[in-house]
Amino acid sequence: MAQVTATIASKVGLHARPAATFVKAVADSGVKVTIAKEGGAPVDAASILGVMTLGAAHGDVVVLESSDADADKALADLKALLETDLDA
Repeated sequence: MAQVTATIASKVGLHARPAATFVKAVADSGVKVTIAKEGGAPVDAASILGVMTLGAAHGDVVVLESSDADADKALADLKALLETDLDA
């Protein structure tokens, strides 16, 4: 299982526009990914409701995981996206 951690860079956290941008990137990757706040329960990263209910705020650390083959590149790309201020 591939796993990476990312620090949320968007000033509003994973709400509204940043969450929608992230969820679209997950869907476009074609890889099944879960996301969880450190120590929290994972949710489907392709679900806008799941991602928004995490309550991930600016500076929070999240864990992305996938058991799909060749998930490493997709997770690296998603990590980079989360570590960018998507509201800028």
